[in-house]
Amino acid sequence: MITRIVKISTFIIALILIIGVSAYFTLTFIIKSEDTVVVPDLVGKNVLYALEFLTDLKLNAKIKGSEYSSDIPADHVIFQEPEPGSEIKIGRDVRIIISKGAKTILMPNLQGLSIQQARIILEENGLHLGELSTIYSKNIKKDGVVAQSASEGSIIMRGAHVHLLISGGMRPKAYKMLDLKGLSLEDAIFLIEKNNLLLGEIKFYPHEDKPKDVIVSQEPLYGHRVVEGTFVNIIINRKRGRMKEQYLHAAKGAGIFRYRLSYGFLKRHILVRLKSSGLLIDLFDNFAKPGEEILLIVPKNHDSTILLYENSKLIKTQVLDSW
Repeated sequence: MITRIVKISTFIIALILIIGVSAYFTLTFIIKSEDTVVVPDLVGKNVLYALEFLTDLKLNAKIKGSEYSSDIPADHVIFQEPEPGSEIKIGRDVRIIISKGAKTILMPNLQGLSIQQARIILEENGLHLGELSTIYSKNIKKDGVVAQSASEGSIIMRGAHVHLLISGGMRPKAYKMLDLKGLSLEDAIFLIEKNNLLLGEIKFYPHEDKPKDVIVSQEPLYGHRVVEGTFVNIIINRKRGRMKEQYLHAAKGAGIFRYRLSYGFLKRHILVRLKSSGLLIDLFDNFAKPGEEILLIVPKNHDSTILLYENSKLIKTQVLDSW
């Protein structure tokens, strides 16, 4: 009886083993029959290369994030899942983490570069442009970097702000303001331009006790400290009236004044003034497009001069007698 039971048990166990082995090999065959690929080693590879490689293998690249790494350069893979050598089906995901580079870097040298160049280099190194201060400099051209808050070669954290000292160019020359009172308009303009100052607003006001057509007041006042490019406003002893119209009507002969703006991107303010016989007349005062030509009919009076300002800067002087 016992022998019979043992035989039956042995048969049942053998049957179970056969069924199990058959199921294993059947499942393995089914799995092997599907398309699979071996996951490549992506660590240390450029992220663009990794994405292209996974696409060629018909695998999906999933970027899980980015981390700082002192061993692997920025924009390179520092981790992947599944591990290299793993066998997975086509269409499965491969998760990667990208390096942000070292958390600290050596501060680049920005001295002498323009603000635009300095900004680009800071951004490329994961740094931010901080506060800007200005100082006059003989050695660094205008808008160039004179100094930086973090010295060249020092260790600095990515994401830090770097403050810059920017050159304002050469220090403008300073003068003691001239005494223009009692001068004619022509003589005053000559002295103003000779000292690299700019003619500002001209007003007319009658004074019965003072000579006509001479300057009776000025700003800045005589003796004050002024620098190159300062505007000088003056008041002339004369009634304003209709002097402009009377002057133009009395002018003998006329000519064409031409001026073409240089090409660029922005409109510029153009002011064309005619000065003659104690008068200063605005012939054109408006904004003009780059490349635009300005044509003006100008009366030719004795000793008359055309003054052309572009964005408040005198750039052209033309004596009409020289036409």
